[in-house]
Amino acid sequence: MLGHNLTAINPDGSITPVEGEDPRPDESGHAALAIGEYYRATGETTLNGLDLVDLAARCITAQAFREPAEENGLAYAALGLLSFGPSKERNPVWERLVDETRTRLDRQLLHRSDYNNHWQAFNVAKAVARCSIGLSKKDETGRLIERFLDRIQQTSSAGFFDDSDDGLGGNYNIYGPMSFVFIRQALQLHSNAGLRERKLPSLRTYAEKYVKLLPDMTRHDGLGWAYGRNAGAYGQMHCISLLLQAMRDQWIPDDQKPKYFDILRRLFYFFYQTYLDQEHGFLVIRDAERTTVPRHTTRMANFDGARYLCQWSRLAKVINAPEGTRAEPMRTSGRFVIFDKGNRKEQGLFLYRDAESGLHIELPLVSSGGRATADNLAFPHSPGVFDWPNNLYLPIMIPELTIGEHTFVPSFYGKHCVAGLGIKNSFYFRYEQPELINTKEEMVNGIGSCKVNWTFQGAKVTAEFIYTVKNQVELSKFRYMLAIGAPHSRYRTDTAPTLGEAGLRCSVQKDDFQGHWAETEVVSNDPTYRSNYGKIHYLQTLTRDHPLIMRPGQTYRLIVSFEPDITAAG
Repeated sequence: MLGHNLTAINPDGSITPVEGEDPRPDESGHAALAIGEYYRATGETTLNGLDLVDLAARCITAQAFREPAEENGLAYAALGLLSFGPSKERNPVWERLVDETRTRLDRQLLHRSDYNNHWQAFNVAKAVARCSIGLSKKDETGRLIERFLDRIQQTSSAGFFDDSDDGLGGNYNIYGPMSFVFIRQALQLHSNAGLRERKLPSLRTYAEKYVKLLPDMTRHDGLGWAYGRNAGAYGQMHCISLLLQAMRDQWIPDDQKPKYFDILRRLFYFFYQTYLDQEHGFLVIRDAERTTVPRHTTRMANFDGARYLCQWSRLAKVINAPEGTRAEPMRTSGRFVIFDKGNRKEQGLFLYRDAESGLHIELPLVSSGGRATADNLAFPHSPGVFDWPNNLYLPIMIPELTIGEHTFVPSFYGKHCVAGLGIKNSFYFRYEQPELINTKEEMVNGIGSCKVNWTFQGAKVTAEFIYTVKNQVELSKFRYMLAIGAPHSRYRTDTAPTLGEAGLRCSVQKDDFQGHWAETEVVSNDPTYRSNYGKIHYLQTLTRDHPLIMRPGQTYRLIVSFEPDITAAG
C-alpha cells in the first residue's frame, strides 16, 4: 500500500492526487507519518528502491512551509520525524533537513491555537515532538493533555468526547476514538517515559468508555462504528487501533480478552474485505458504488491505511494473544448509552440487535456539528438494511416539517430519554423535544413540541412521532423518506446483511399529515446517492406538498413500522 503511493510524492514534498480528486494541504504530513511507522515496524530505510529518509524529509519540509499552516498536517509530520529517533543527534531525517527548515519547524511546533474539537489532539503531538526532538527543554505535553481531558468533563456528563463545532453541541462521533488513538501514539514516541506512565491512567478513564462500547457496536459481520459522516474505513481503522492499544496497555482484564480478540478479528476482517483491493494492495474509499466525505482523499486514506497496518503489526507482537478467540453467542439486547445529560439537552446512542434475524442498529441522538446530514440523524443506522446516502441531507426514516422559514427534524437532542423492555420482549427508546429544532440545530421556541417512540421486537421496528403546536401554524411541507441500498457488489463480507426481495416491508399505520407516496425515484446511476458501504438504488418519499393548518390542542401522529426481509449478502 505504501509502495503504491510513494511515487505520488513530488520532489518538493507535495502529493499528486489520484485522478478526479483535489489534493489536501495536510497530505504531506500524513505521508511522513506513514513512512515513519513503516520504519518503526521494519527498520528499513528503502522501499522499492526509494530512499524513505529522503522522502520523509521532503514531506516534512513541504508541510512546514505550507501556507497557511495546517496544524493537523504539521502534527502528523512531527510524529513522522520523531519516528526516526527521539534525538536530533541520532535522527537521520533531521540530518537531511536544511537549517531553514529546522528553524521553521521549531517555530511552527511552538505555535498553539486552542481548540474545542479533535484538533486539540494535534497540539499534544506537536508538544511531544518539540520536547522529544530537543527543540525545547520545556514540556507542555502534560498540561495540554489535562486541558483536553478537562474539556471532556465540561462538555459531557458521561465522559465522552464532544467534537465541538457549530450547532447545538454534543457532536459525539468517531473522532473521539481517533483523538485517543493519536494522543496515545504520540505519548509512545515521547522521550520521557515517566510522563507517559503518569498520564496513561487519566487517558484510560475516558478511552475505556469507547472500548466498552465496541462489544455492543460491532455487528456480526465486523462492521464497527457505522454512523457519522466520517465513518466507513476510518470507523474500522480507529476502532482496531483503540483495541490494540488497550490490549498493549493491559486495559482489558484477562477473562475479557477472548471476547475482545473476537471483536478485533471481526473488525479487521470487515476492514480487509470491504476496503482493501487485495489484488493490487491499496485502500478503496470511493468508486462507482460508494463514497465518503470530500475531504477524505484516496491518497490520505492510503497513507493512513499503511500507517495503521504498520502500527497493528507492531502491536500484534506485544499483546499476548490468547490461545483462541471466543465468539460469544449473539443475544437479543437493547440499551441506551448516555453521552451527555443536562438541563438543556440529553444525547446518546441507542444500540439494538436481534439474535434471530441478525438485525443490528445504531440510533444516534447527537449533534451533527451544525451541518445536518443523514449520517447523524436519529434513525436506525444499519448498512445493507436501513441505508442512507453519505454526506447528504435527507430526512431518512424521520418526518421533516417545514413551518415558515424553518425545517424541523426530530434529531440532535432529546429530553427525558428512556430505554427499556416493553411487552412481548420488545425494547423501546423514547425521548421528547419540548422545543422543535431545525436542521441548523437551532431550537425555535414557541412553535411546538415532539415526542418520539421507537419500538424493536425481533426484526420489527416501529416508530411513532407525536407533534403538538402551541399556536396555530401553517405546515407548508411534509416529507418522510426511505433509502433502499445494497452492500458493495465486490468489496463486502460474505455475511453482510442485505434486503431480500420483500424489501423493508414498510407500513404506515397512522398519518395525520395525510401524505402520499410519491413515485419511487431510481438513483442507481446518480453518484450523489452513495453510502460508505455501497450504492443507494431507490428513494421513496411520503410527502405532503400543500399547506396544513396545525392547531393547538390537537396531536398530529405519524406511525410507521418495518419488518425488513433480511438475508446474507452471499
